[in-house]
Amino acid sequence: MRKLLSTAYSDGAFNFALLVQRVVSGLMLLIGHGLPKISNFSELSGSFYDPFRIGHRNSLVLVILAELFCSMLLVLGLFTRIVAFIIVFNLSIAVFIYHHGQPLKNFELGAIYLVNVFTIMIVGPGRVSVDGMMGK
Repeated sequence: MRKLLSTAYSDGAFNFALLVQRVVSGLMLLIGHGLPKISNFSELSGSFYDPFRIGHRNSLVLVILAELFCSMLLVLGLFTRIVAFIIVFNLSIAVFIYHHGQPLKNFELGAIYLVNVFTIMIVGPGRVSVDGMMGK
């Protein structure tokens, strides 16, 4: 019971928690958002949200890069802070621009992803990652 109420933590527990957060966030983004977008590319490419006026198709390609490829790298813990920044940028557009003024239920999942990946970007990948094993 004392351990449950303690605010102390070990390096091992911290690194394990970062591993779980990184892998779960990355896989959920990858499976729940990236794969469906690439599977439905032709249907989405004509009408996808285009905040930078670069074309619907190009905006979709950039989002797929963030949600599919950057999520894979996040799971591995490779170039973690860079890919986390890209994902945070992508999710910030979704949460703060695309869903602006909408009810919370429309963007709460995106906001949760945003906070998780932002935390990873700030704290880093932890020791149990490719970056951690390379000493970066």
